[in-house]
Amino acid sequence: MQRIRLRFAKRGRLRFGSHRDVARAFERALRAAGVPMAYSQGFNPHPRVSWVGAAPTGTASEAEYVEIQLVRRVDPEALRRELDAALPAGLDILAAEEPDGGSLAERIDASRWRIELPGVTASQLRPAVEALMAAPQVFVEKLTKDGRRTIDARAALVSACVEEGRDHCGILSTVVRQVTPAVRPDDVMSALLVVAGVKPTVPAKATRTAQGRLDDDGRIVDPLHHVDG
Repeated sequence: MQRIRLRFAKRGRLRFGSHRDVARAFERALRAAGVPMAYSQGFNPHPRVSWVGAAPTGTASEAEYVEIQLVRRVDPEALRRELDAALPAGLDILAAEEPDGGSLAERIDASRWRIELPGVTASQLRPAVEALMAAPQVFVEKLTKDGRRTIDARAALVSACVEEGRDHCGILSTVVRQVTPAVRPDDVMSALLVVAGVKPTVPAKATRTAQGRLDDDGRIVDPLHHVDG
């Protein structure tokens, strides 16, 4: 009877949780909050929950999306508050709305990532990023469910810029198209290593700051109609 689209964040220690861990936490919270969920048919019915573009394990996110189907109408903001209270700390519901049509997947084709590189200054990172963006192709190896594959990480990169963070830590902000297989932040780091030998002294910290459809100006319009600058 009603669909609700949610934007949520994955923060702190919860960034190390897998997508399965997040999905289980949501199912528990939906039950605890008394959300009137619709269920699938069959011998083992499941709540009707649609996930799109889940952030990889080890990354944080301010822009995760999920859509749920309900058997009776509720107020989206009331549902947001109740579900947020039922979720563990680090999974935070940021917004909820009733969509005006179309599927969630149709509204997501890119992500903006903020990648902090400890031990790499902005002055070191900037020429490496320029070299990466100037390269026609950058091939890296990645582990997929079908085994190791070689992919062109450069092909998915739309834009990239560098800023300086605290303690002279270089920060890369990049927009990446969602392709198959997915080009993730660790693949971008592998590409920087290939083109310029750049490697942080400790693992990079990646946070997805936006997710949605690219407009003609290269900005991201998220499924809740907010435009990311």
